[in-house]
Amino acid sequence: VQLQAFGGGLVQPGGSLRLSCAASGRIFSFSTMGWYRQAPGKQRELVATIDSIGSTNFADSVKGRFTISRDNAKNTVDLQMNSLKPEDTAVYYCNLDWLNKIWWGQGTQVTVSS
Repeated sequence: VQLQAFGGGLVQPGGSLRLSCAASGRIFSFSTMGWYRQAPGKQRELVATIDSIGSTNFADSVKGRFTISRDNAKNTVDLQMNSLKPEDTAVYYCNLDWLNKIWWGQGTQVTVSS
């Protein structure tokens, strides 16, 4: 399995970004997909997950601002981020969890700054 994340960049506070992650392999539709982030000097933390049947889970810090979606036909998972705050600045990673085997993408930088 290979994961490639893209869509990061620089955005002003209050702005929006959409991250996408493309996965190779045949297990995508059976897997839980997640977005995590790691800010400088901090541990990697969960942002959002979506399981194989579309159930979602969000960190409290992003509830109501971020949404996660998946397209099993395209093997992609997206993270729509709205009302971005400076504290959302981090490297964002997508991951794939299949039967507790986990793969990580390479990360994409999101910077929220005026």
